[in-house]
Amino acid sequence: MTTNERPQLEETALDRYFWARHANPKSGWTRVAAYPLLVACLYRRDWRGVALTLAFVALNPFLFSPPADDSAWMTRGVYGERLWMTADHDRFDYPGVLNYANGAASLYLLYAALRRRPAETALATALSMALKFWFVAEMVHRYEGHHQR
Repeated sequence: MTTNERPQLEETALDRYFWARHANPKSGWTRVAAYPLLVACLYRRDWRGVALTLAFVALNPFLFSPPADDSAWMTRGVYGERLWMTADHDRFDYPGVLNYANGAASLYLLYAALRRRPAETALATALSMALKFWFVAEMVHRYEGHHQR
């Protein structure tokens, strides 16, 4: 269920210049595509590629305009994350635990890539991305639940 509007939150400069643009699905999906590229650069020890990919990821939310509505899955995921981050909750509760699990998978990914262990790198990359998509799906669910109330 979409509302075709942005969530009603107290708008700060961070909301205007980061979150609103971060919610553009083009921003989200290009960040998703950058992750395997970053892993490949780490695996190959291409430090220039790592630096350029990280620079792109850091600048990415500022490269796109805010979305016109919330019809895109990725947009609803970002809006849900914004709502979740402003809610009063324990950061170690679900779905926050997905972020911690993703962090552990990412640390192992870094280890495996730098050790040039291809199967372990691929497995850790897949696990990390699956955990991230699980988290985004949970944020979409929370966003949609917020608007059903």
